[in-house]
Amino acid sequence: MADETLISWADMTFNPWIGCTRVSPACDGCYAAHLMETRMGRAVWGGPGIGAGTRDRTSVANWRKPIAWDRKARAEGKRPFVFCSSLADVFDNEVPHEWRADLFALIHDTPNLVWLLLTKRPQNIVKLFRSALNIDGGAEYTARLWPRNAAIGTTVEDQERADINVPALLDAKVALSPAFAFLSCEPLLGPINLRDLRQYNPRRKPWINALSGAVTSGGLPTGPSECGISISTSWTSPKIDWVITGGETDQGQHKARPTHPEWLRSLRDQCAAFGVPFHHKQNGEWVSVSEVAGPGAHFKFDDGATVRRIGKKQSGRTIDGVTHDAFPAVAP
Repeated sequence: MADETLISWADMTFNPWIGCTRVSPACDGCYAAHLMETRMGRAVWGGPGIGAGTRDRTSVANWRKPIAWDRKARAEGKRPFVFCSSLADVFDNEVPHEWRADLFALIHDTPNLVWLLLTKRPQNIVKLFRSALNIDGGAEYTARLWPRNAAIGTTVEDQERADINVPALLDAKVALSPAFAFLSCEPLLGPINLRDLRQYNPRRKPWINALSGAVTSGGLPTGPSECGISISTSWTSPKIDWVITGGETDQGQHKARPTHPEWLRSLRDQCAAFGVPFHHKQNGEWVSVSEVAGPGAHFKFDDGATVRRIGKKQSGRTIDGVTHDAFPAVAP
């Protein structure tokens, strides 16, 4: 709930409410849950076997802050990035629709801010946006109402989550026409190939390259599909506009899992090959032994690659000695 943030890919953070439920491996070391459990105590975090937890709406004074940020941004001719819900999830289905409606009204009223709506539930984006606005119409009506200064993003920590979440995010991009669509690969817990997503669903859709928009059969049988259209040829899909990566940090009893340096390099190189902005936030507690010298416990991956545990302050933000700070272009 701060005017400024140390997060390298945003200028400010805003939390309209606090509270969430763990839904994926990326949530195992949730900093927001640890903060609530050890210091703030404003919400009880939910999770498997313990229920949905609680949600606490923030103060009226806090909700006024973005209005002041927008006024300042307009005067300075800037478009600052606002990370919305660092202590929650905008598209959490346990949140009252009225709260979400109030948030979108605020986003509409602050056109000089670029809102980053990051979720672990991209399948809910279109459904919950429509519910918040009591929309019964089709995608055309919805797209007209989506604020053009709001971007949508999802967390993908490994290939399984990429195969599930990225296609859902791209579906939402088509339906809503957001400012852009982005991925947060933090904490990065496994290798991710964004050039060959498997579209994890029972209908076995063709595979896609999320960085170029190319769609191919991806090894599926060629010939007529269920709708009578051949899938042996290529066509295009929406694509991801920005990729953020980061290693994990310790959160209380949960100790950070190591990130293989090649997982980071691979995403860096994939983005470079297709001209997609790439931003590396942090290495986390562990870093490649070739990146930072010094003492620290070692972890060796099966392929022999070794990382050293030196703490997030010393591990830095570089990959092979280079800082990656790219941001996506934003339309006026």
